Amino acid sequence: MKKTLLIAAVFFSGQLIAQDAKMNAFITGLMSKMTLEEKIGQLNLITPGSGIPTGSVVSTDVEGKIKSGKVGGMFGVIGAEKVRQAQDMAVNSTRLKIPLMFGSDVIHGHKTIFPIPLGISCSWDTALIRQSAIVAAEEATADGLNWVFSPMVDVARDPRWGRVSEGSGEDPFLGAQIATAMVKGYQGTSLSDKKTVLACVKHFALYGAPEGGRDYNSVDINRTRMFNDYLAPYKAAVDAGVASVMTSFNDIDGVPATGNKWLLTDLLRRDWKFNGMIVSDYTSVNEMVNHRLGNLQEVSAQSIRAGLDMDMVGEGFLTTLKKSLDEKKITLADIDRACRKVLEAKYKAGLFEDPYRYIDENRKNEILTQSKRDFARMIAAQSFVLLKNNANALPIKKTQRIALVGPLANDRSNMLGTWAVSGDPQLSVSVMEGLLKQTASPVNIAYAKGANITDDPSLAKQANVFGMRAEIDERTPAAMLEEAVAIARSSDVVVVVVGEASEMSGEAASRSDITLPASQVRLLHALYATGKPVVVVIMSGRPLALTNIVDGASAILHTWHAGIEAGNAIADAVYGAVNPSGKLSMSFPYSVGQVPVYYAQKTTGRPMDPNNKFSTKYMDVPNGPLFPFGHGLSYTQFTFSDVQLSASSMTAAGAITASVTVTNSGFRDGAEVVQLYIEDKVRSITPPSKELKGFQKIMLKAGESRTVRFTIDASVLKFWNADMKFVAEPGAFGVGIGGSSADLKTALFTLTK
Repeated sequence: MKKTLLIAAVFFSGQLIAQDAKMNAFITGLMSKMTLEEKIGQLNLITPGSGIPTGSVVSTDVEGKIKSGKVGGMFGVIGAEKVRQAQDMAVNSTRLKIPLMFGSDVIHGHKTIFPIPLGISCSWDTALIRQSAIVAAEEATADGLNWVFSPMVDVARDPRWGRVSEGSGEDPFLGAQIATAMVKGYQGTSLSDKKTVLACVKHFALYGAPEGGRDYNSVDINRTRMFNDYLAPYKAAVDAGVASVMTSFNDIDGVPATGNKWLLTDLLRRDWKFNGMIVSDYTSVNEMVNHRLGNLQEVSAQSIRAGLDMDMVGEGFLTTLKKSLDEKKITLADIDRACRKVLEAKYKAGLFEDPYRYIDENRKNEILTQSKRDFARMIAAQSFVLLKNNANALPIKKTQRIALVGPLANDRSNMLGTWAVSGDPQLSVSVMEGLLKQTASPVNIAYAKGANITDDPSLAKQANVFGMRAEIDERTPAAMLEEAVAIARSSDVVVVVVGEASEMSGEAASRSDITLPASQVRLLHALYATGKPVVVVIMSGRPLALTNIVDGASAILHTWHAGIEAGNAIADAVYGAVNPSGKLSMSFPYSVGQVPVYYAQKTTGRPMDPNNKFSTKYMDVPNGPLFPFGHGLSYTQFTFSDVQLSASSMTAAGAITASVTVTNSGFRDGAEVVQLYIEDKVRSITPPSKELKGFQKIMLKAGESRTVRFTIDASVLKFWNADMKFVAEPGAFGVGIGGSSADLKTALFTLTK
């Protein structure tokens, strides 16, 4: 068997070498015919605009630039017919007929919109996550696209930063697993398949740790923390074969990422062996001028010397590289390298073989199909996290009279969430529609808005930047509140749907106050005062500080922004057709003053001691979060046995097995995410309190038990030490296994010298 596998591996390796040789020969021949201007033109990525929600700059004279060979790729052009028009210009009107690439921000689905990525990550189901990328790629390619600016894998521990919505939360291990799944989903087993796309991992690097949680802000992280806590998801995407990498807006060690040679060349290309294309984020080359690194010519030269290949929108490369070459500030080798990487990406996408490979108007019927909507409904329900459920308030019986209340209860415009650039909000399903489809009788549901998302016109205006998301009702807040309380009093149960408008999170949507707006808090407290059981359904793009509303709620179901099938999926969970199994991928703070708060915080020389004033603690709130990483309830209960280890010690070359028996001790079938954490008891640099190192999602029938096993070897124990060596140090380790980072069964073992 081993011999057969070896022969197969050698054969496959030989195929890859032959394919690379063929590609290299083709591109070398093509570049030998190209003028300097044509090479520089390939480095220019432009957009015609059309409401692209990422920057204020758009490209001018698009048609003229394409026909003169000054464009390598486009984004913001969606639809087979529009893509064909642009591609025709490139292959019929330019001297060398080099095709264009067409990209888009396909972040959580294309037309069929799934939950926001932070929500999807709470499924802890990498197979499901990979399938979401497969479905998104199929739709995107049916719409003429061949490149997606996804996945975003930035580790984020500050929920004030709006772009936490686009990532997978606070943990590098979970983030790495999801990054791998997304890349493999988008790119499949072969980019020659016309239903696959070039993936683009972003934002390289560390963008998820801006000071103050303020978007585009500076990042200050030392090297050991950088490698131990933040880089793993990017590295996982590279190891999975991601075709392209997008640079971030922030600086690293004082040098903006887009012009950072250590980051792009030394780390990414030399150490990680990345051989794909590197593209800037939207005008991030130009923005180095605001970082005070020089004028546009100087920062463009710095960026291409650092290893950047493609300039998004800013056109610094297009307008200054020739002058920099003449002045010997860059070399022809810099331009040739960048041009080759762009042409290689096009070759791998099959565009030289067939520039129209992804332009097939007959594939329109693959977009927004019922099967895709069914999948969106299923993955949405898997992303929901049941934060609280007193006295089994959920699920609700279909015969119960429901007072459906809240500014998001009968709303379509906010269901998709942020960064759904190709989605149509009006095709989404509202919560009211979903409940009406499943209730025993429509008369069981009475609706009242109850409150605005916000009464603050300034906040509403910012939330409405891409269309009406936070409408302020003509009625007074008091009148809306009175109506809601009246229907609540005549109901069996209140379902109140509150949270953020979709654009209150996402890019350029940082918030210093991450509590619910005052209008919604007033509504909740008035409903609690009726004495009726109140089920709170919360939609948001980030963790919220819910301390001021959690006590009065009978149940809290956090649904994020759940996508096009949001209402149906929420009804599935509320009525019990689906048993929630989501687990938080990002901690919910007790107070915004704790931020950043995350499970893997380091221990200190003065650990928290309530009886010692001089220990690390707040005077007014607990140290820990309101809801910790990994938390999520179910309509059933799971019990864990003690942890069993196959041995009490291991060598660096060996391994041990840690196991627990998990029992569904409730009365409903359900899924549980079994989580493995490792605690390094003594090491040469201060360790986190614990680190996630494995997880398995299992389905158990009521009363069923299953033994779950994890293999622990030296790779699980390694970290980057003060000398920047990746090592596993001998000593004692704790193993924790459970259903949450805060609820673990533990055992000890030793790594021997």
